[in-house]
Amino acid sequence: MRPMRLMTRRTLTIATTAISLAVGGLASAQQQLGAEVDLAFNRFYDYEEMSDAMRRLAEAHPDVCSLVSIGKSIEGRDMWLLTINDPATGPDTEKPAMWIDGNIHGNELQAAETVLYTAWYLLEGRDEVPAIAELVRDHAFYLLPMVNPDGRAEWFRGPSTPHSSRTGVKPTDNDRDGLFDEDPPNDLDGDGSIGRMWRRDPNGTHRRSETDPRIMERVPTEPGPDGRIRRGDWSMAGSEGIDDDGDGRINEDGSGGYDMNRNWPSDWQPDHVQRGAGTHPFSYPETRCVGDFIRAHPNIAAGQSYHNTGGMILRGPGVPYGESAYPREDRRTYDAIADAGVEMLPHYRSLVIHSDLYPVHGGFVNWIAEGLGIVSFTNELWTDRRIMQDGDARLDEAGRMRWQDRVLFGQTFTDWTEVEHPEYGTVLVGGGNRWSSRLPPPFMLEEEAHRNFAFTMFHAAETPKLRANDVVVTDLGDGLWQVDLEIANDRLIPTRTARAADKRIGLPDILTFEPADGVELLLAGPTVSRLSKTFDPVPHRPERLLVETGIGGRDQRTFRYVMRSDTAPTGTFHYHAEKARDLSIPLGADAAE
Repeated sequence: MRPMRLMTRRTLTIATTAISLAVGGLASAQQQLGAEVDLAFNRFYDYEEMSDAMRRLAEAHPDVCSLVSIGKSIEGRDMWLLTINDPATGPDTEKPAMWIDGNIHGNELQAAETVLYTAWYLLEGRDEVPAIAELVRDHAFYLLPMVNPDGRAEWFRGPSTPHSSRTGVKPTDNDRDGLFDEDPPNDLDGDGSIGRMWRRDPNGTHRRSETDPRIMERVPTEPGPDGRIRRGDWSMAGSEGIDDDGDGRINEDGSGGYDMNRNWPSDWQPDHVQRGAGTHPFSYPETRCVGDFIRAHPNIAAGQSYHNTGGMILRGPGVPYGESAYPREDRRTYDAIADAGVEMLPHYRSLVIHSDLYPVHGGFVNWIAEGLGIVSFTNELWTDRRIMQDGDARLDEAGRMRWQDRVLFGQTFTDWTEVEHPEYGTVLVGGGNRWSSRLPPPFMLEEEAHRNFAFTMFHAAETPKLRANDVVVTDLGDGLWQVDLEIANDRLIPTRTARAADKRIGLPDILTFEPADGVELLLAGPTVSRLSKTFDPVPHRPERLLVETGIGGRDQRTFRYVMRSDTAPTGTFHYHAEKARDLSIPLGADAAE
């Protein structure tokens, strides 16, 4: 079964007021983008179509966009990465950057569509939406829609369930019998999906509903009013398939069987502790090339990884004992960004992975947050709460059938079909097909993508932005001068997270001073504020201050210098941080008080 599609539009009407960015510029209430690249976001793209869409975007916007392959998958597919950067405002490596990826699990289709939408809106919107133009001027974006291109391709070529093809496709002995991928699912009814099987059973647990025979009703186990225990006609027989390897189990060793989101260095654990983790961190070519790229770009200050499903904004740690990896200062930053996301994403919740979901060792966002000091989230796209009725009341099975009949026109359900099974005899095969859960209906895909894009842009806009808040020069007499330099960070994300400072991750910030001729620098060091009577001069090289803790979010730091000069001193301060743009501050004689 091919993806459900609606008619492609030349222009997309987007409610840009949903983008709550802390940047200048206002868009009209309804911003219509006259797109150079005609992409529809009411459908899903397979690997080839997704690759072509990325190529078209790069070709249409060569001034700010480039497309490169950062490596090859197990099956040799290119891992395409888009870099969006305005070279008129500097190289991408000299700006705070955001890493955005999706589809590390092959079945999580809308993750890739959301990354593609992000690239499309940034490129097509920068000439029409001032807030987007400012984002592209001031930041770099690295976008990898398909971390697991083989899994995505496997899901499309099927047959699949909503949950299959999560893994990569490297042959793996899932049932540990010495064979590889020898018992895959079997599409017995030929509908292109792997459904459920029910076997006839005179003492069955279920019966078909009299009002809707598509619904399998559980038979009560307690006696009825007449004292008799009711028996059903059917019992669950698992997923659609046969026992290909004759070991008494069905579909237990299909393609792949590992989890690339357990293959990252931070808190990686071997397979007997964390199933699917691989033989060692970066043991798969897909994770290795992602790791190589990110480590080569220390300017990445923010990270977003898209998954499905559940409607969640997730941060680490993945395990309880990792909570110390998120110091109080960092938690404040995470909470402020996630709280904005909860406002922007209906029915989403802000959660901590280990305490609110389940333990994860070796997860991607754990690695870039805890191992690299990048403020990072995983968004679980789509939630069934979007189709609820009566507020928070969940739809029962009959209600879900009404939803799929009335709104989806039956496209996500295969009627039960009798099939002769070699082990079970007559079985019923059918039920929800591979489009039936985890994925938003195509008509809701664009909204889902836009709202998550808006949250991610809010996150990007909160990467560090430095400015000189004040430079105060005081004449101390006898040719001595005191200079107090205040540097402010106007955004939520610090130039160096508390985690990075504590574990010496990356390079510390560096503040240097180049004196003009006739100026001698005697002392330099941090102080509480320019009103303070004391400061802490460094013992060596006052012209080069290491700022180990960086400049916090929405905060400022003050640095005091003592200089010798016949006249008011002049020179230039330079502040360098890995995750912020460099700042140069002139010191002029007219700053004296």
